[in-house]
Amino acid sequence: MDSINKNQAEDNYEDLAGNKAIDKLKDLTKDQACFFSTTETISKTGGTRPMSVQDVDDNGDIWFLSAADSHKNAAIESNPSVKLFFKGSDHAEFLSLDGKATITRDKAVIKRLWSPILKTWFTEGEDDPRITAIKVTPVDGYYWDNKHGSAVAGVKMLIGAAIGKTLDDSIEGKIAP
Repeated sequence: MDSINKNQAEDNYEDLAGNKAIDKLKDLTKDQACFFSTTETISKTGGTRPMSVQDVDDNGDIWFLSAADSHKNAAIESNPSVKLFFKGSDHAEFLSLDGKATITRDKAVIKRLWSPILKTWFTEGEDDPRITAIKVTPVDGYYWDNKHGSAVAGVKMLIGAAIGKTLDDSIEGKIAP
């Protein structure tokens, strides 16, 4: 690899930890659904299903609401190791996380995470006896994004295609809150 390509590769790689990692987690999971995977193999989903993130707290823990009687909760009780996959757009905002999940029925947590649309699944509201909160604590992860936002990345792609030169605006690296 010549020095220009090596420097470009180094410029496009940044491991994130601590507060920078938590800020990136919040950014990459905001208003995103994710594929939530457990080790379960007994359901039709094979252990992977779409879930909506309710919150990413200041510790970097990712919170979901789930039914106590779901295959997902049973799988977590059997093996708390989970994987989360996020895709924000066609060319940016990708995140893959390995984590440990815990389940709680803490009413204060459920109240904090609750939104009215969830009544679709929990018909008795935030006091529904089936509702639980799942906290996923990331233990390892990797992200792919762009440095300057999707609009700039899109323009760079168009210009690069027109002039036949790669104008890479991507950034990637490990993420560990």
